[in-house]
Amino acid sequence: MTRILVVDDEPQMIRVLRINLLARQYEVVTAGTGQAALDAARQDHPDIVVLDLGLPDLDGVEVIRRLRGWTQVPVIVLSGRADSHDKVDALDAGADDYVTKPFSVDELLARIRVVARRQGAGEAPAPDVRIGRFRIDLVNHRIEPDEVHLTRTEWQLLAAVVAEPGKLLSQRYLLEKVWGPTYRAETQNVRQYMAQLRRKLETDPTRPAHLLTEPGMGYRFQP
Repeated sequence: MTRILVVDDEPQMIRVLRINLLARQYEVVTAGTGQAALDAARQDHPDIVVLDLGLPDLDGVEVIRRLRGWTQVPVIVLSGRADSHDKVDALDAGADDYVTKPFSVDELLARIRVVARRQGAGEAPAPDVRIGRFRIDLVNHRIEPDEVHLTRTEWQLLAAVVAEPGKLLSQRYLLEKVWGPTYRAETQNVRQYMAQLRRKLETDPTRPAHLLTEPGMGYRFQP
């Protein structure tokens, strides 16, 4: 049974999430402060953490940083902070996804299922992925049908995005992964190359089905 640690300082929010998660056969552990969350993560070994950022003792971003010092447990942020800087800070600290309050319980449950599937599949990316009608061989850099040509940088960006299906990846993460740490501020690089990948691989580049943009946060590969 998947164990979820829910961290929020609002008792009503804890109650709502606990009821909905238990009804879907999840095991639930709760914490109302950042320190209690860190203690629970060490003692109860959750499979997923659902974390509010506005905690009374530690900021949620700091909680994520401390967790990442010793565990890669998936963290889904559930927060009322809608500013893009807060979202990017959380993602850069190591959060796997970000859901803004007020939220749909069904959406949160869908995000949890995606993270749970990714954990069950392990960390190694599949050597072949499909985007629309294309089968993409990431190992040998081949695309079938073979009328599509990708540049070296496009291959690197595509590999970085599809390596973590369903995960929300910040622009800064992708810039460091593909271009290196000195390019952290060159956000136009990611936008430009993602647009090129969509034109080459998506059936309708204006309404992408696989290479998705999450405004103000980053990008996500939807298999």
